[in-house]
Amino acid sequence: MSSAPNGLFAYPPIVQAPMAGGASCPPLAAAVCEAGGLGFLAGGYKTADGMYQEIKRLRALTRRPFGVNLFLPQSSHADPAALEVYRGHLANEAAWYGISLADEDIIGTSDDGYDAKLAILIEDPVPVVSFTFGLPSPAAFTCLRKVGTYTIATVTSVEEARAAQAAGADAVCVQGVEAGGHQGTHRDDPQGDGTAGVGLLALVAQVREAVALPIIAAGGLMRGSQIAALLAAGAEAAQLGTAFLACPESGAHPLHKKALTDPLFVRTELTRAFSGRPARGLVNRFMREHGPYAPAAYPQVHHLTAPLRKAAAAAGDPQGMALWAGQGHRLARALPAGELVEVLAAELGAAQNALKAMQMRSAS
Repeated sequence: MSSAPNGLFAYPPIVQAPMAGGASCPPLAAAVCEAGGLGFLAGGYKTADGMYQEIKRLRALTRRPFGVNLFLPQSSHADPAALEVYRGHLANEAAWYGISLADEDIIGTSDDGYDAKLAILIEDPVPVVSFTFGLPSPAAFTCLRKVGTYTIATVTSVEEARAAQAAGADAVCVQGVEAGGHQGTHRDDPQGDGTAGVGLLALVAQVREAVALPIIAAGGLMRGSQIAALLAAGAEAAQLGTAFLACPESGAHPLHKKALTDPLFVRTELTRAFSGRPARGLVNRFMREHGPYAPAAYPQVHHLTAPLRKAAAAAGDPQGMALWAGQGHRLARALPAGELVEVLAAELGAAQNALKAMQMRSAS
């Protein structure tokens, strides 16, 4: 089993998820790191220089280990005709907000600046790098290991976990279907919509028996007692995203933070409405009206809907925003990030002590 750098998964074994789009900002990551957890920056949707500048800001705020997440390049199988149909479907939405949808070409591939970002992380190493939407080459894993970086691959199935181990990842982040935001599947299969995805507890147990890598469990986790259950199932640490969204240090929009516990938003669903790839968010008007018509076209749909999401936020309308959230969103607590880590650690300790007491009673 790969060994993590000293203190990486020390107590509390809590990882703050890298949430692209601004939520995982340097102040949030630094606060988590300073409290003993592992804070993460999201490299997705940023330029290579933008990512580098955030790393510099984070280094000025903490000297503790932290991570950076990268999106793997996506091959484009988008149907231009389907995208144009969806653009037309969104015309009334654009008119409602008084904007015009961008008419530049959104067809083609998108690498999210992956090569440039990877080059920066090899030239100026960070403690941890994780990958989403696929696996880097074995050579990339080797290069990162040589410069002292610990690597984590996001996986959503046993098959993906085995592939990550074969490619040379140091650990896997096992993402259950309960997780908020994008599902980190290595291959986007439209035929699996509505049926794909395994619950986190079952998936961790399956992956534990399939690979010899450390497991970080992610998906719907909001309480220390849940973390205890995942550690008992074989995980070394837990990754939480939605739990940190409501923190004052989070870069999430205030409307997004408020919506997590707003009685108006009672459930989450997986949708392609905002990005063209399955992602879990609070069910709102945009998701209900446009989700059934969104094509499997990531990141083209993401770029197409960007001005709509921006206009909705500017208008103070959460019904038009992408309100990413995991299934446990109603349990969100608007605590400072460092305090939240401490509370989670206390809950984890209490749950573990209760389990030990139960085992002692059973053995006596």
